[in-house]
Amino acid sequence: MKLVAKGVRASFPCLFETEKYNGTDTEKYAITLLIPKDSDTVKQIKDAMAAVSAEKFGKTPPKGLKLCLQDGDEKEYDGYADHVYLKATTKRRPVVIDKDKTPLTADDGKPYAGCYVNASIDFWAMDNQYGKRILCNLNGVQFAKDGEPFGSGGNTAMGDFDDISDSSDDAGDDPFA
Repeated sequence: MKLVAKGVRASFPCLFETEKYNGTDTEKYAITLLIPKDSDTVKQIKDAMAAVSAEKFGKTPPKGLKLCLQDGDEKEYDGYADHVYLKATTKRRPVVIDKDKTPLTADDGKPYAGCYVNASIDFWAMDNQYGKRILCNLNGVQFAKDGEPFGSGGNTAMGDFDDISDSSDDAGDDPFA
């Protein structure tokens, strides 16, 4: 069941290269989506997961069914408190576009961890030797707006320097003078 989660925060986006885990390539593109617990989007996701579960397993979900939707309060990561999160993955490179639907590349610097995105996702049920689960496929991501970057927030060296464009000092002079 497909839906578009709008205005959710991106965490751990691996959208232009496949995700690496403990030095091993997972051969999947991935993003974790953070959604406020009181959001209508959470209800839409739960409804979609329930429909997929009912289609695969019948009226009553099997005991021990694992879900892709998790409680962010159980993680000690930036931005996870008071949110739920889900990881969406795909083996095919997802569509990644800007607000105006122009394609984005890694060189554009977005989407990044902490920004807001719209994400096209599909839910599906797994029932095999690895267990019974409801998982989430990633179709595409649209950059929606900037947000406070998570973690290191990228290179902040720009703030280390003063504007010296009006300076009459010659930068080529003796640096130890």
